[in-house]
Amino acid sequence: MAAYGLYTHIASNKIRSMLLLGGLFLLVYVMVFAGALLAEVALNSNRPFDAYITLAGRDLIKAFPFATIGAAAWIVIAYFFHQNIIDAVTGGHDVTRQEQPRLYNLLENLCISRGIPMPKLKIIDSPALNAFATGLNRSQYAVTVTTGLMKALNDREMEAVLGHELTHIRNGDVQLLVIAVVIAGVIGFFAELFFRIFFNSNWSFGSGRSSSSSDGDKKGGGAFAIVFLAIALIGLAWGLSLVVRFALSRSRELLADAGSVELTKDPDAMISALRKIEGRGELPGATSAVMEMCMDNPREGFADLFATHPSIDSRVKALVKYAGGHDSGPMPLPGADGDTGDTRAPSAIPGPDTRPEPPHTGPWGSSPPPAPSPAGPVSGPWGRR
Repeated sequence: MAAYGLYTHIASNKIRSMLLLGGLFLLVYVMVFAGALLAEVALNSNRPFDAYITLAGRDLIKAFPFATIGAAAWIVIAYFFHQNIIDAVTGGHDVTRQEQPRLYNLLENLCISRGIPMPKLKIIDSPALNAFATGLNRSQYAVTVTTGLMKALNDREMEAVLGHELTHIRNGDVQLLVIAVVIAGVIGFFAELFFRIFFNSNWSFGSGRSSSSSDGDKKGGGAFAIVFLAIALIGLAWGLSLVVRFALSRSRELLADAGSVELTKDPDAMISALRKIEGRGELPGATSAVMEMCMDNPREGFADLFATHPSIDSRVKALVKYAGGHDSGPMPLPGADGDTGDTRAPSAIPGPDTRPEPPHTGPWGSSPPPAPSPAGPVSGPWGRR
């Protein structure tokens, strides 16, 4: 595989980013139209269905420039301040070479080896094992890792993780993820606003019905139908803003794994890092949008339908098959004594009840098997050793 994935993947990310931005404006207009429908019903609940549609259409035309400016302003705010928002949610903060020389040097060496601009380095004080990259342009790119990850991984494994995040930056995955977060945020905000206004207001539909039963039913039915339509439009826009994750191909993680292996020439380190991170990446207090940017997202949807990452097993199998790596299976968490973790399979790690294998003794290595009971020194054919 190429160093940073296929060029078609990079080009596809750029196209998807433009489509998602266009979709943001479209969903905003849908929300404005739904809000206009509810406003017209609130002002007069005795109009027929067609009248509400016509009036709401006129309201949309009047509000069109304001909605466009509002959506554009949201994008501008997200463009310049998305990193501040993410840091506020996760507690991430910048670090320098003096503060984290090991981590800084690993990242800098990777960047120098391939002529990649050095991104900012951030740390989250959390026992979780995870990392993610953010940024919309070269001056904003940042790689964030948790303190738990730094303690759990050795230098080879940490270098593999940093190579994974650098590949996300080069492939354009981070731009697409940030845009998806912006869309979900703005639509979710307005959807919640409309629903709160609607359910906290005691509207009475059809209160001004005439004595004609058929005419009153027609007018009241129009109001109820409009309210139902408005709620359906708001729910649809909100649902679509959440489903934008499906525009984010899960193959991006496989390509980032492959890019890391190309950078480090060490597939075993990538596999070992994935096994240590597996199921241990939950960031307390982080939103779903932030977790979608992480190296591993343990939050899975129904039957894996809404999972934003391929499983660790599938990623490891791909590295074994295509990169020639070796997998020792799922790995335990590092010990509390600060050890970086044993890279052997669980079955190969001695437990408290496991008796160590006695050494071969004697000049020819032909010592008899040890006695089952004594724990003293082992004797060979030429006497006590």
